[in-house]
Amino acid sequence: MNAEIGIIGGSGLYDMAELTHRQEVSLATPFGDPSGHYVLGTLRGRKVAFLPRHGVGHRISPSELNFRANIFGMKKLGVQHILSASAVGSLKEELKPLDIVVPDQFIDRTRGRISTFFGRGIVVHVGFAHPICSTLAGVAVAAGKTVGATVHEGGTYVCMEGPQFSTLAESLTYKELGYSVIGMTNMPEAKLAREAELCYATVAMVTDFDCWHPDHDAVTVADIIKVLTANAEKAKRLVGRLARDFPREHEPCPIGSDRALDSALITAPEARDPELIKKLDAVAGRVLKV
Repeated sequence: MNAEIGIIGGSGLYDMAELTHRQEVSLATPFGDPSGHYVLGTLRGRKVAFLPRHGVGHRISPSELNFRANIFGMKKLGVQHILSASAVGSLKEELKPLDIVVPDQFIDRTRGRISTFFGRGIVVHVGFAHPICSTLAGVAVAAGKTVGATVHEGGTYVCMEGPQFSTLAESLTYKELGYSVIGMTNMPEAKLAREAELCYATVAMVTDFDCWHPDHDAVTVADIIKVLTANAEKAKRLVGRLARDFPREHEPCPIGSDRALDSALITAPEARDPELIKKLDAVAGRVLKV
């Protein structure tokens, strides 16, 4: 069964109980194993694929995630849109724990993570000025408000390496720079989704104020876990509503995510590695076969 919408569940969101006609699918990818089984099913009449980003039981840290395998598997399952759910810390007073932020920009502060499917035989430079699909983000915002969540539209998500939390100096710097939330998982996930020509948006679920806030300056896992359950239930309702309300007709992505590779390949056809072409068939076969 192919899926249309991919859901990547973050901390606290390890299952979608509302899924019917469930089918667990284990996929092997040229980039290794994804975080776990994909759960295919029907959600409010739409075919979706769900993947818990950190694995069942939260076994995989942000730095250990195989982002390429996760996105490759979604593409192979026929997914066209990915909604990412992520736990984040707030960098602004008005973004409170239990609020939801649907950002429109990212700052990548990770290091050492592989952020491309290409290289060593095929070089690609995709545009990434606008990393979020405005159509998908708009439906997510509307869905969140409909289910009673406090939703903030727009903002900048800064992705740190982790798994440690921020130093006070880092937290204050990011706040001073005007960033909205801080997390550990949306990079390079969003970059790889763009290379795979998938529309991408994230639902950032605020768990804490990071350590910049004088009244909340000691972020602990125990504190965060208290908020995660409530956030996860809210996210499930949001995702269900989004599936119900998402446009039935697949229109071209307003920022061109679904055609991102059209003008991105710089390696001459005769110089492209034929083995890499085979490896990337599910992700880039549309342009590499031309």
